[in-house]
Amino acid sequence: MNLVTLSLGSNIDPDTHIRLCLDALEDTFGPLQISRIFESEPVGFKDSRNFYNLVVAFYSDWSVNKLQAWSKQLEIAHGRTPDMVKCSPRALDIDLLTVGDACGTIDDVTLPRGEITRNAFVLQPLAELLPNERHPACQTPYSTLWKRFRLGDQRLWAIDFHWRGRWVSQADPQPRTAMAR
Repeated sequence: MNLVTLSLGSNIDPDTHIRLCLDALEDTFGPLQISRIFESEPVGFKDSRNFYNLVVAFYSDWSVNKLQAWSKQLEIAHGRTPDMVKCSPRALDIDLLTVGDACGTIDDVTLPRGEITRNAFVLQPLAELLPNERHPACQTPYSTLWKRFRLGDQRLWAIDFHWRGRWVSQADPQPRTAMAR
């Protein structure tokens, strides 16, 4: 069994699509570890709505190929098509971040995913969820990578989010502008 981490994002009816995605993940893989959910300004998108982003972790013995295929099928079920423009609004975006300590290109998937160290909307939830886990390639704990991260123009803030009868995310009491480091 490997620890699998996924990054989830949505900017089309995100409350609905994130809940449905979490339902599908838990129904398929069992108990999930779920980060806080962050609303973030789009990175690389023009004239787009803000995203909801989070990281989930679970244990699985599925292959990288099977995990990737399952994720892409769920995206398609939520309206994403392979021919969509790269930086266009989306109901659901699922990215495979890590599968155990796998490094390199496996089944046409590069692991660990490069966005871990480039995007705050991936690294902050990952560092909060699994602070002591180590990035498979550089072996640095995610909490250390987050402390070293330069936010630049990226803006994100935690939001309140309720799923399956419990709060999985609560906003910080600070104003949104205070969230940027």
